[in-house]
Amino acid sequence: MKKHETAAIVIPAIVLLFAGTGAAIRPPGPSPRILKVFVSSYSAELKMNGRTLDKPGFERIFKIPEELALPAGAASVEMTVILKPNNYTTITRTKRVNIGGRDDILADLRDEDPLRPDRIFIRYVETPLEIVEAMLKLAGVGPKDTVYDLGCGDGRLVIDAVAWHGAKKAVGIDIDPVRIRESRENARIEGVEKNVEFRQADVLDIKDFSDADVVLLFLGQELNLALRPVLQKTLKPGSRIVSSYFHMGAWKPDRTELVRAEDGTEYPLHLWIIK
Repeated sequence: MKKHETAAIVIPAIVLLFAGTGAAIRPPGPSPRILKVFVSSYSAELKMNGRTLDKPGFERIFKIPEELALPAGAASVEMTVILKPNNYTTITRTKRVNIGGRDDILADLRDEDPLRPDRIFIRYVETPLEIVEAMLKLAGVGPKDTVYDLGCGDGRLVIDAVAWHGAKKAVGIDIDPVRIRESRENARIEGVEKNVEFRQADVLDIKDFSDADVVLLFLGQELNLALRPVLQKTLKPGSRIVSSYFHMGAWKPDRTELVRAEDGTEYPLHLWIIK
């Protein structure tokens, strides 16, 4: 009986020893999670499912749920970053990011998602009239040509291609409905509405330029590079591209002219001929 009594005294002591540490008897729970987002601009605006996440930096870390609550029951969220590389270009980039499970969440928005191409918006800047004439002249616009102006603004390139260079047809495309209305009114005033067409559209949504003989651009570096593949793929041999100011990366122009506007600003005009 003394052995049993001794054991009865020792065992509770061992139990109390473990209870004192706390860790051995605490029921396991989920580990804290974080959302880590990489972006290419320190000050870029970041959103999750349309809600702004107000934190700057190239690498942004959010504690879940202390700083960020994930939508209940969702398997993924849409992450959006809005980039402004200069004062006239806005790039909107989106990616679908999985949030299931208990692991930390990583969202890398530094590069474009091929499944969700960047949307690029260029603030309207008027092309000086002397640059309009120089672009049309460099492109060699004539009576046999169908001319496209991507980002047509008030329609001045489209209208002058028909009115002054005799193009058989000219098409202007712009994402801004105000500019499209303005272009149509300007074409009516100039009496060329039968030979021109203005479309409200995002130029990045156009996948075929095979009917164009001339494509005119005064956009921006990012948008030129985004358009380059479809222009190279769909334009027929002999077609000409003229870009005011901006080039197309590794695709070297066949010719470049430097033209001075009335205010003294110099505009490099680049010409590519499709081989």
